[in-house]
Amino acid sequence: MTPMTTGEKKTTAPAGSARRAFVGRLSWGLADQAASSISNFAVGIYVARSLGVTAFGVFSLAWVTYGVVLSVSRGLATDPLVVRFSGVSDTSWRGAVARSSGTALGVGAAIGAVCLVAGPAVGGRVGSAFACLGVMLPGLLLQDAWRYSFFAAGAGRKAFVNDLVWGVALVPALVVAARVGSVAAFVLAWGASAAVAAVYGCFQSGIRPHLTGAREWVREHRDLGYRYLVENTSVSGAGQLRAYGLGAIVGVGAVGVVRGAELLLGPFLAVLMGLSLVTVAEASRMLRQAPHRLGRFCLLLGGGQAAAALLWGMVLLMMPGRAGELVLGDVWHSSSELIVPATLSVAGAGLGSGAAAGLRALGAARLSLRCQLFASACYAGGGIGGAVVGGTIGSAWGVAAASACGSAVWWLQLRSALREHHRTPLREERTP
Repeated sequence: MTPMTTGEKKTTAPAGSARRAFVGRLSWGLADQAASSISNFAVGIYVARSLGVTAFGVFSLAWVTYGVVLSVSRGLATDPLVVRFSGVSDTSWRGAVARSSGTALGVGAAIGAVCLVAGPAVGGRVGSAFACLGVMLPGLLLQDAWRYSFFAAGAGRKAFVNDLVWGVALVPALVVAARVGSVAAFVLAWGASAAVAAVYGCFQSGIRPHLTGAREWVREHRDLGYRYLVENTSVSGAGQLRAYGLGAIVGVGAVGVVRGAELLLGPFLAVLMGLSLVTVAEASRMLRQAPHRLGRFCLLLGGGQAAAALLWGMVLLMMPGRAGELVLGDVWHSSSELIVPATLSVAGAGLGSGAAAGLRALGAARLSLRCQLFASACYAGGGIGGAVVGGTIGSAWGVAAASACGSAVWWLQLRSALREHHRTPLREERTP
């Protein structure tokens, strides 16, 4: 669907047809994230059961670092793509995806080189894990770029198939890693299977990433990209600061305990992340077609996610200890104590994500950046301050309180942005 130009007659699809299309895109988003989360869950469980709490903590540090790099890639490459190229013509989409995916590949190569240099300098199991992560980053980031590219085009089925390929390739890779029995082997197995899916994405789309177009892409979308870069990295950076701080204050094993609690919330987080794949694109469509409904859409989205998180937390609290030990092994006993604060933290994040989708659809990058910086500062401060006061459990409760504060700020800013939007017409979005 191409953007409507001045003088063009506006056509409105039947409500039932539009609703079915939305449900279809949402269903593929959930299915895709389910496939992705099952893969991530399998890796986490396999490492936790195979290597124990301390080694799992080392693996978790590499995982958190990957999250920071992924945030850089999304901020510069795929977030502007989703905002500005959702529902456009195929020609515009293909040209944008070639440059966007090239940007993601370039980010992976550049930061991967830094990890390769830093790994040997750090030394030990942590250093080897970071060096292996550096090798795998280009494939990991390119695979993620294909997912967002497909959802921008409304082709969630292709994203699902791509993640399914990653999951299938992961099975033999994990078997080999288990025989080696090191953290580095598991990092390589996880990244190599993602690289298989990244290559398959080139065949799915028929698009070759244009590394030479990365500079042009970043320059053309710098008004969004730089703000989203700071916004995204503040989120993952806060998580990394909390992980490093917790490891320094309590011990590396505590990082593994926190990661274990996150794995327990994995099924709900799959839903949350699956929705995030489509919510900004859907909110952008809502803004074009029925702008007066955007606020209600965001409220239903955020409220529904928060309620679902609380329900899943109740399920975890009723889970028998033997079942938890079967899943996490020795990590279960410590991680189970974090279920309540971890659930509240995710519920707060889910509530705030509804407002975040609205701000991004409005193109209010300045406001969303302000919100994210505040929420990230609260997260890092609450997580590290809580660790100083109460160890691992104190850190979990500090993050829960930070999540509630951050959610409140997101909604206040969305309210302000919606009032401004209704009072004065938005600047016409740049058409591709």
